[in-house]
Amino acid sequence: MSVRLRLARMGRKKRPFYRVVAVDSRKRRDGKYIENLGYYDPLTDPIDVKLKEERIFYWLKVGAQPSETVRNLLRQEGILFKWDLMKKGFDEARIQEELGKLEVIQLERRRKAEQIKEKEKPAEAAKEEIAEAAAPEEVKTEKPAADEEISAAAVETKEETAEDTAPKTDEDSATDEQEQE
Repeated sequence: MSVRLRLARMGRKKRPFYRVVAVDSRKRRDGKYIENLGYYDPLTDPIDVKLKEERIFYWLKVGAQPSETVRNLLRQEGILFKWDLMKKGFDEARIQEELGKLEVIQLERRRKAEQIKEKEKPAEAAKEEIAEAAAPEEVKTEKPAADEEISAAAVETKEETAEDTAPKTDEDSATDEQEQE
């Protein structure tokens, strides 16, 4: 029996919530699982992930293979890095030291990403302001022409309705008969 660490979908429609589970690879996604190893809530900001490290290490030790998504979650939480260090035979003090370095690197990456986003926001805002400033001028120049067209169409409609409601004379009847032929 090959065991996989994967996500089992919970939650309601359009509101996903996942459990990280150890399951026989032949079972279906939301089928019976061997053990619940934590959860993953993608809708919260920041994303909420709670994992049982010791049990995950146990399953990795006995040969369980994580799915791609679970592998990404384990990587984000630093569990795969810790597992790799444990396989290499590092002692607990050295593992903690390396994890500290990893946290510093991750914080630096987040700060750089935030700085890039902040730099992009003023540029986007300036583009929107330019677009908004140009848009009202175009609308103002088009409105009078549109008003003239509407008023001309209204006059034509009034003339047509006046002709239709006016009493018919003998001449009108004769022209109507000729048009029909």
